[in-house]
Amino acid sequence: MNETTDQQLKHISKFLSLVLRHQPQMIGLTPDTNGWCNTDELITKSNAYGVRFDIDTLKHIVETNDKKRFAFCDNLEKIRASQGHSIEVDLEFHNQEPPEILYHGTAEINRSSIMQAGIEKRNRRHVHLSKDPATAIQVGQRHGKPYIFKVKALDMHHDKYEFYLSANGVWLTDFVPAQYLLID
Repeated sequence: MNETTDQQLKHISKFLSLVLRHQPQMIGLTPDTNGWCNTDELITKSNAYGVRFDIDTLKHIVETNDKKRFAFCDNLEKIRASQGHSIEVDLEFHNQEPPEILYHGTAEINRSSIMQAGIEKRNRRHVHLSKDPATAIQVGQRHGKPYIFKVKALDMHHDKYEFYLSANGVWLTDFVPAQYLLID
């Protein structure tokens, strides 16, 4: 890896999130149905777009990203985002039994509307839930003063709601109805 600063790595990581999760067409990239993109093509098209990195930098980002947002296939020829897509992809998730309680971090300002309408996926493919409150707080802080909802995930699962576990440990579901929220 050439001399890349932490700020440059953060910029590249955000760019990868944008391209691999939301706007691959921005650089002329076409993911397959499972969200995989050719690694060499990603590097070449990103560099042509003006976001410059090499394979070693890309490996470093994938290996050190604290949220494990990206994954390589076994031979490193393909890369994809682990979850959080707004584009249509099949990440090959399988319905799994979640823990009894999962957590959802949001901004305090969203609290009352969520208590009435539940947690919606909005422009994402799934609602994102955390297995621990600390992660949910980190998520909520990105949007303002954090508020953490406890979700009765196992009850939802027993009531036929599907849950998936992404490669980076995020629990996913399509919707959390308000009756499954525990209010402190």
